[in-house]
Order: sequence, then C-alpha cells, then structure tokens
Amino acid sequence: MDQMPNLGREKEMLDVLGLNSMEELFSNIPENIRRKDPLPLPAPQSEEEIWSDAVKLLGSNVTLDDKPSFLSAGLVRNFVPTAVGMLATRGEFLTSYTPYQPEVSQGMLQAMWEFQTMISELVNLPVANVSMYDASTAAAEAITCAVRVHNKVATQKGIVYVSEFTPPHRLAVIRNYTQGGGIEIKKLKHQSNGYIDISSVKDAEGCCAVYVEQPNCFGVLDSSLVEIKEIIGKDTALIVGVDSVSLGIIEPPGSWGADIVVGEGQPFGIGPTAGGPIYGIFACGSKYTRQMPGRIVGLTKDTDEKRAFTLTLSTREQHIRRHRATSNICSNETLIALMGAIHMSLLGPEGLERLALRVAANTELAKKSISSIDGIELVDTDSPNFREFRVKLPISTSDALEYLDDFGVIAGLDLGIWWDSLDCCLLIGVDERTSESDIKKLSDGLSMWLKEVQK
Repeated sequence: MDQMPNLGREKEMLDVLGLNSMEELFSNIPENIRRKDPLPLPAPQSEEEIWSDAVKLLGSNVTLDDKPSFLSAGLVRNFVPTAVGMLATRGEFLTSYTPYQPEVSQGMLQAMWEFQTMISELVNLPVANVSMYDASTAAAEAITCAVRVHNKVATQKGIVYVSEFTPPHRLAVIRNYTQGGGIEIKKLKHQSNGYIDISSVKDAEGCCAVYVEQPNCFGVLDSSLVEIKEIIGKDTALIVGVDSVSLGIIEPPGSWGADIVVGEGQPFGIGPTAGGPIYGIFACGSKYTRQMPGRIVGLTKDTDEKRAFTLTLSTREQHIRRHRATSNICSNETLIALMGAIHMSLLGPEGLERLALRVAANTELAKKSISSIDGIELVDTDSPNFREFRVKLPISTSDALEYLDDFGVIAGLDLGIWWDSLDCCLLIGVDERTSESDIKKLSDGLSMWLKEVQK
C-alpha cells in the first residue's frame, strides 16, 4: 500500500515527460553498463537512527586535538579566537551573496576591502584581491598571470622556473593550470642545506616568472632569496609563496623584490577543517593588477560624496562568462576570508608578532629536543627554520609513525609520500599551541622507538 503513492507520482512524472515507462526513460544508457541487481543499501532509517549511526562513525575519527600533533605540511593546527566565529556567523555576513549590487552590499564590501588592506600591509605590496581557493590555486594563478604580463618581452617565452622543493600537491595544481596554456615548468635546484642554488637562478634569466617559497616546504628560511630579483631583472616576475604567520617577524617579500606574493591564509581565521574550506592570499604590484585573478574591492565615493565600496578593475566576464575570462577562478572564499580579516584585526601588528615569535620559539625548542636524540639526524643543520624542520631516521619513516601513533603522538609527515628518496625523513611541524609537554612526548616516543629498532 505504501508504494501506491510513489507509483502514482512516477506515472505523473513520466506523463509530463511524454514517456510510457522507466525503461523508456533510461533507454539511452547501454545495457552493458546498467546495474542488474539493486544496490545493497540498508532499510530506511528514522532521523534518530541516522544520527546515532553518524555519531558512532564520527567517534572513530582521530583529530589533531586528540593527541599531541606535529603534522603541518601546509595546514596548521592554529588557535582561532571565539569572537571570529561569533562575528562571521552574524546574518549580515553569513547570508551575504556575490556583491554585484554595491548599494545593498556595503557591509561585506567594506569587510573585504579591509581584508585586502591587511594582506597588502602584511606582504608590502600595493594591491591584494579578496582571496583565492587556497595556496596552491593562488600559486598557479600567479604563474599564469605573470606569463600573460611578461610573455611578450620574455626571451624564454612561456617558461616558468619553480623551486624543486615546491610540494608535490602544489606542483600538481600548477601543472594542471598551465598544461593547456603552452606554459613549460622548469625546476630551480637547491643546495644540501635547503637554500636555493643561486647559480641555477641564472638559468631563469629571460623567462616569464620564478616561483619560490619562504620558508620552503622543509621550513627553511632562505636568506639567499633576496638576491633573486636582481638576477632575473624587471622583465621576469618573482613570485613568492609565504607562511603568512612568519611575516610577523621576517621581512615581507614585497620589500626584497617580490612582484606577486601568494600563500595559505588558513592560519588566520579557520582551523585545518580536514583540508577545506580554506582560503589563499594573493597580492601583487600595480603592473599585474589588470591581470590579477579573482575579485577586487575598490574604495570610491557615491553621488553624495560619501565613502563607498564596489567591485572594481576585474571584468564581469571574469565571474560569469568563463570562456572570456583571463583567470580560472570566478569566485573566492569570501566568508572564510572574512574570518581571516576578523582574526588579523583582533591580533593587530603586535599580536601577529607575538604569534610568530611563539611559533618560532616552539620550532627551536622542538629542533633542539629531537636533534639531541642519538640516532636521529637533523637534515638542514645550518639553516634557520620556521614552523617545520626535517630529520633523518635510521629506517623507514612509516615504521616510526605507526609506532608513535600507538604511543599517542601524531609525529609529522612521512616525506617519502612526497619524494621516494626521502622515505627515511620525517617532517615535524609545530604551532602556537605546541607545548613543552607535547615536545617531550614526541622526544620520548622517538627514543623508545629507536631502542626497539636497535634491539
């Protein structure tokens, strides 16, 4: 009896479509790919039953807060003030849509303008957009933007050099964005201490762009990067990927020649959230403004000479008529960027400096503790690090991670996942929440593991 109403609705829908049966509806699907047997799905459940099962499934997850965590590699286990969520979930922000009509969107437009201003000040470049999807899409878009600007004068047309220490997941996004645009990616070599090989930068003269990261993916702060712009000259874009928190204590890339700065904004405003949603930052010099991806909010005056905000510079095609757009991004992460803006404003310049100092101090504390263990070798011995550092273990890192997980520590990233040649290297990351007891737990766990290995 329960099926009768469904059959009636099914027939009604078929009549509207001008069809006689469900078989006729699916007649264009080849027989050989149709499923003959019904899907092995459980019986229908009530809301209470669904909720109970969901809680059981979620309870099997291990979060970065369940045990001491040293996993970083691009996303950080940061602390986000409660005020960020409280303000961002106000209806005026949470329900805001694309601000094409500035007369009804002044609140969100002003908030995004403030976000852009803070990012510009953070990296010391004059223009920033409203955000990107993440650091990887920001890097890829920066490269395509630089090619559009410089390809006409480049002697190495369509060629971009990127650091060989660009994380594989980021390089994959870069290749995905560039492979259909006639852009060739070449690698810049690094020295054994993690620093860029300046002699390889000379090979990049005359190309469209050079992409490096500060710190690099092993957390190394490379002082030699300040020499790159002088080598490549004004007709090649210097693109720098940053750890946004590090800019609280190190010189911003815009001060030493960067033309475009990109990075992960996630440390400000939102936790790792299983990889998303997050947001990327993108700032540039005036030469690149017209080719910059994403949305830009401008400050102007209305008909009454009062301050007003509106989307500016980028064309409507950028957001709607994708076949005419110069960029592969037609939107942005407005709400998450808003959370970043609130977090940065709560910190202020002094708060950002203290935050960066906390991360730097924890990095040094962890380095000293772990490198003092017999049998563990610090790889980048003569290099300063921020947030992350790598150590070499006597055997495969995966074995150590499994042991330490049982010991109660998320010890970091097995670098063999990124590069096969580093399968005995562990990338250890810290954050402002890392405590001395967390570091001691990791150190004790590694010491016990080594004793097991040496038996």
